[in-house]
Amino acid sequence: MQIGIIGLGRMGGNIARRLMRHGHDCVAFDARPSAVDELAKEGATGARSLEEFVGKLDPPRIAWLMLPAGEITESTVAQLAAFMQPKDIIIDGGNSFYRDDVRRARELAAKRISYLDVGTSGGVWGLERGYCMMIGGDAAAAQHLDPIFSALAPGMGEIARTPGRQSAGTAERGYLYCGPAGAGHFVKMIHNGIEYGLMEAYAEGFEILEQAASQARAPDERYRLNVADIAELWRRGSVISSWLLDLTAIALAEDPELTAYGGRVADSGEGRWTVMAAIEAGVPSDVLSAALYARFRSRGESQFGNKLISAMRNKFGGHVEPKSDG
Repeated sequence: MQIGIIGLGRMGGNIARRLMRHGHDCVAFDARPSAVDELAKEGATGARSLEEFVGKLDPPRIAWLMLPAGEITESTVAQLAAFMQPKDIIIDGGNSFYRDDVRRARELAAKRISYLDVGTSGGVWGLERGYCMMIGGDAAAAQHLDPIFSALAPGMGEIARTPGRQSAGTAERGYLYCGPAGAGHFVKMIHNGIEYGLMEAYAEGFEILEQAASQARAPDERYRLNVADIAELWRRGSVISSWLLDLTAIALAEDPELTAYGGRVADSGEGRWTVMAAIEAGVPSDVLSAALYARFRSRGESQFGNKLISAMRNKFGGHVEPKSDG
């Protein structure tokens, strides 16, 4: 199947590469010509403008955007819509606010262009591990794109089927049609809110371990603990083992003191949106709210725990710490 990818950054470029590995044809566009040239050397068809990009796609055209949420996604969708035709499909694979998806889908439907919002998780590891995808929008368009989602998803791999389930459909392979416009990004929004909470829990726990040698503790209760070894220990048979813990162990093995990190932790917006959704629904979200506020607080502090969150974000998503406001 032919598909166009717009935005060849940390995830977009690897999405194109994974699709090409599975035999799909990719047309690639990015504001950086060097990114387009690099992918073209690997077999993609490069484009120098959005108009050229659309012109190189066969109808019904499929354009997958992997861009930061906000104005750049808004403007790119609008420009694409001006070039595309009825029955074409636009996919937003970034982290847009789900209500923006509802509006875009309605606007594009007037032009008979289908729109899908695909919450995509996998970070810089997705090329090899595959991507977990939460899909919202036009159901027929989602079904048409099943070969694309199947190629990008991890598949069953080594994870056994959940006991008691005869089949989980596509969910057990790593992708799921969640519902109409906005549903995919709504599910991804909650996913990222939970991610904040999990990361904060690990960070606080390792902070306590790291502070066990503090002079403030009684001499016979001071423990100089090897937190890198503890992370490795907990990966094996522990009930708190997870991929985030795997990444934590990698970061601590590379840099036990986390000297490469300042501990200034950014938030992408989805943690805020999750808390807003909780308030609107009247659902208590103590852990998720506290995790978000901890990120705000990190911008004036640099404890070990904040450095660990920064390290985890870098390991799974290639996120670089924001520069100080000072």
